[in-house]
Amino acid sequence: MAVLTESGLIQIRRHLHEIPELALQEKETHDYLLEVIKGFNSEFLTVKVPEELPTAILVLIKGSNPQRTIGYRTDIDALPVEEKTDLPFSSKHSGVMHACGHDIHMSVALGLLSYFSENQPKDNMLFFFQPAEESESGGKKAYERGIFQGKFKPDEFYGLHDNPELPAGTIGCREGTLFAGTTEVNIDLVGKGGHAAFPQNANDTVVAAASLIMQIQTVISRSIDPIQSGVITLGKVRAGTIRNVIAGQTRIEGTIRGLTQKMILQIDQRLRDLCEGIARSYNMKVNLELNQGGYWPVENNPELTKNFINYMKNNPEVDFVETKPKMTGEDFGFLLAKFPGTMFWLGVGDPNSQLHSATLNPDEKSIMRGVNAIKGFLIDRMGN
Repeated sequence: MAVLTESGLIQIRRHLHEIPELALQEKETHDYLLEVIKGFNSEFLTVKVPEELPTAILVLIKGSNPQRTIGYRTDIDALPVEEKTDLPFSSKHSGVMHACGHDIHMSVALGLLSYFSENQPKDNMLFFFQPAEESESGGKKAYERGIFQGKFKPDEFYGLHDNPELPAGTIGCREGTLFAGTTEVNIDLVGKGGHAAFPQNANDTVVAAASLIMQIQTVISRSIDPIQSGVITLGKVRAGTIRNVIAGQTRIEGTIRGLTQKMILQIDQRLRDLCEGIARSYNMKVNLELNQGGYWPVENNPELTKNFINYMKNNPEVDFVETKPKMTGEDFGFLLAKFPGTMFWLGVGDPNSQLHSATLNPDEKSIMRGVNAIKGFLIDRMGN
């Protein structure tokens, strides 16, 4: 197979869009990716399907004079969203859609892999087709299950995320944090139920929960540096069954977002302190569960990101913008905590939709523009 053309990449993207699959269930997507990859020039390629993560794919390209192994990651899973685009290549899987643009991500990766399979790079290159980004912490699973070992261990890692707010093909990036880290919060208050007319015989968890919720609102305003950014949202509270019975149990569910891992750990500790205080004050059990999983802040490596930005800024064929951090999560942050690297945006020109929306319809011109910009950067990187 020759290097994939723009029309070829668009056809691949449309087929991938038709077959979206949820986290760790990407069997059809995995098989199609392997079929495409097996059509590339195999002279420099080693393809591995790790037993530890069977819907993942690793592709190693042997460099001509390797000084390092450059990793490139793309995610392959989809979301439980019913598509409403009316495109002729809409999802064939009911209730599942590439509403986050991972079909675009995969197509760009295949375009890069196609090019470097025909044009041997100077350095080794590792392409990681990663399952389970949207849930199940696929990046963390890959790392903890040891798939990045030996020749499959990258010295640095790069990856993109599509951005419908930016014009098609625009590259966006920033030094520091690109995506926030997230922590899921579950709080169970356990007291004693009773009749509404006899509160002295009960231990009301609703009152305690109300006090806790109000105290949690002070964490960001009084425990976090005001020039930094953090968010705590408590989106779900469940208690009681009827109006005249005091609730003996209350559950609060929410999420934390922070721009650095240090900030998230600081917020986590303040929540522990507040829950312990409420437990003592109201003489009840307060069980706090904090689950960060693999969704750490995407903190770009300073030196590598500065190189990336300088290249994109100085390339007249690239439209580059410096972007602000987003409070959305991305599990590439876990891998960037283990390997130095950079994540960046690829504009897909759909300002009327948002990521994770049922109407997301990326401009397909972004695919080849993305391939060309990233290909140029990687060639330049291997020259330094």
